[in-house]
Amino acid sequence: MPQFKPESYTTVSPYLIADNAAATIEFLKQAFGAIELRRFAGNDGRLMHAEVRIDDSVLMLADVKDVDSTYGKALELGAVSVQEPVKKDDEDKRGGIRDSGGTTWWIATRME
Repeated sequence: MPQFKPESYTTVSPYLIADNAAATIEFLKQAFGAIELRRFAGNDGRLMHAEVRIDDSVLMLADVKDVDSTYGKALELGAVSVQEPVKKDDEDKRGGIRDSGGTTWWIATRME
């Protein structure tokens, strides 16, 4: 089984949703010395996903060992589906759920 998260990433990593993610990344670089790791832009120029490292932490989506199992368990516990786990154009299979408190969690497993 492949490593469930990239080497040197923490198990839980915050995922920020911003009105202007590119501007937020620039702020994080200037204010906190963030280093940009990955950036995926959509056809409209908006960022679909990006990752930055600040010291020993990565701001991104949360990786889990088995996205399908975690997604299923979350639904059993009352979460609502935001997106079923799917593999798109990068190495991650990801999906999203919203918990009873209204927090949206994006979960992913690195598929290599």
